[in-house]
Amino acid sequence: MVKNYQELQKFERDLIASEKADYRKNFRIMEEMYREALALGIFPLKNPLEGIEVKIKIAKVVNSV
Repeated sequence: MVKNYQELQKFERDLIASEKADYRKNFRIMEEMYREALALGIFPLKNPLEGIEVKIKIAKVVNSV
């Protein structure tokens, strides 16, 4: 159980700040996620604008925080 939450948050921020981004690894992960989406039939989208109204509303709420 965490007794000092602020200390844990500081530790996590420091750890993230000290690590360098591995762009090749991140790109490979993104590429595999794209391939999985293709295999599942998610891409290409049948109607890319389907549900855009809901996405716009969510974006407005998230960006207003």
